[in-house]
Amino acid sequence: MNSDKKILFFDIDGTLLTPHPFTVPDSAKRALTKAREQGHLAFINSGRTMAMIPREIKELGFDGYVCGCGSQIYMDGQLLYSSTIPNELCRETIKTVRQCKVAAFFECSDKILYDGCATAQSSVIERLKQTVSVEDLSLYDPQKEKTYTFDKFLAFLQPESDGESFKAFCEENFVYFDHGNHTYEVTQKGCSKATGIRFLLHHLGLPLESSYAFGDSTNDLPMLKYAGNSIAMGNAMDEILPYCTYQTTDITDNGIYNALSHFGLMGQG
Repeated sequence: MNSDKKILFFDIDGTLLTPHPFTVPDSAKRALTKAREQGHLAFINSGRTMAMIPREIKELGFDGYVCGCGSQIYMDGQLLYSSTIPNELCRETIKTVRQCKVAAFFECSDKILYDGCATAQSSVIERLKQTVSVEDLSLYDPQKEKTYTFDKFLAFLQPESDGESFKAFCEENFVYFDHGNHTYEVTQKGCSKATGIRFLLHHLGLPLESSYAFGDSTNDLPMLKYAGNSIAMGNAMDEILPYCTYQTTDITDNGIYNALSHFGLMGQG
């Protein structure tokens, strides 16, 4: 493997994709093109599963994707690694979410699941139905009930939710990130944005110092702490700054372009 080859990992929201109206800055597109022309590899590293990767990102021609907080890893259109939550734990999770009156949706690589029998429902599901394949798992027949799985889930605590019991269940069985506004991203133990980087470095025979991670929020901390070089966006949460090698400018102020230029990843000119 070429020792000059670098591998770049990008979060999506707040790093490549601006807030509404959700666009990728033109300068970021140019920067990615220039970096790949230099022989460097560019990967998405996101909490989103593949079903949730937006068209604007897929059109950029990435070399691959670390999705679902490391639970699926793709390169050159091929699935290299996949991990899902066992059916028994999935069913226990649905039972707990119902009992604790928590609204949630459950993410698979190709679709989103929701529980039509839950007392608390997420309004997000109605919006997702416009863009993603969505299934109501409460309608599954007995055979499907015993075989379905999902890879991670997003939970929304309500005023009537038993938040303490729900979080205790998550601490025992999963890893979760508090996104604020009573929203929690719940992921598998043993999978993270960091394990995705480690897998690809081993797969490609690249050293840790050849890796660069770009992020803006606390759910990026696993990859920012692990990567050889970690870059915080100018709009990043203050909590991640102590763990970053460098802070670039805001996403809307040529942040990606300036970061790649700072590290000399786009060549000359």
